[in-house]
Amino acid sequence: MESLLVKESPLLLPLNKEKTVYDGFITVQERDFRIRILLPPDHQLKLANVLFQEVALKCRPECRSIPPPQYYSQLIIEMEDLGWDKLVSIDTEFRTLRLRAEDSSGRQHVVTVKLKPKHPVEAPWCSADLPVPLAMTWTPQSSLGHVHTQFLLLLESLAEFWAVLDEIDEKTWVLEPEKPSRADTMRRIAIANNVSIKVEVDTQHPKMLPECCLLGAEHVVTPLRNKLNANMHLWNPDCSILQNLRDVLEIEFPSPATHEKSSFSAECGICYAYRLESAIPDQVCNDPRCGQPFHQACLYEWLRGLPSSRQSFNIVFGECPYCSKPITVKMSTQKP
Repeated sequence: MESLLVKESPLLLPLNKEKTVYDGFITVQERDFRIRILLPPDHQLKLANVLFQEVALKCRPECRSIPPPQYYSQLIIEMEDLGWDKLVSIDTEFRTLRLRAEDSSGRQHVVTVKLKPKHPVEAPWCSADLPVPLAMTWTPQSSLGHVHTQFLLLLESLAEFWAVLDEIDEKTWVLEPEKPSRADTMRRIAIANNVSIKVEVDTQHPKMLPECCLLGAEHVVTPLRNKLNANMHLWNPDCSILQNLRDVLEIEFPSPATHEKSSFSAECGICYAYRLESAIPDQVCNDPRCGQPFHQACLYEWLRGLPSSRQSFNIVFGECPYCSKPITVKMSTQKP
């Protein structure tokens, strides 16, 4: 701390040999200010230390105007009440804080809080990696502690939802999203090579029958779809989604314990890549002897370039690039 003070503010001098008291001047936005700093015995200033370094020493003319002193003292008080262990980071303007929270299942979460210049009179802007909107109630008497408490309550309301998805992530091969976040409600689960099911889990009723979409060659998907329709009445809301899907589809899902993920990561037969931006090959030739997968965008561009292809509404009809059997694809929604 001493070397930083001397280096950045040569007119700020220690008043005792322990160097816990400093007095002098600092320059902020080309103006000199008188300042006195009292350090605790352990020389730890916590937020005030960061405040001095980042705001007083590094403030630039292009920065927004500095809030009044009471803004910072209020911020320090609120962090003392909340606990410094909850602070993940804070920006150099002391407007944006990231606070950590742990739910009852031990999951770690972070809420980003952007304070307004008139804090706490003005409500802060809050965001987090959640599948639902983060709505906070706020009054001029509210504090960061209120934000943290409301965030924890919201996390607990989503505990069952995340438990359902955690089981899917741990016990199956999830093809999409590649790296699920806490905000994602969809999972595309591998069933077999080039066969998968996409489920959309309801945040409020996570164990109810989700919206399902079977993906793959028709000769494989059709029997599964028939089982889903025939056994839908067997769905038990007291069981997890994964267990219900096993019972309704009458299958066992491949898992990390039984299969390698590479078994379900077939490359596109046109671009020879597995991922095209965020998309994976989900268009499959229906001929059982072929079964080659393609990216929708790749297959669409391929068929569009063939003189023999034809289009009806938003469906393009053509021949499989591998076996020349009939194949269709919906028009690409990608912008040129």
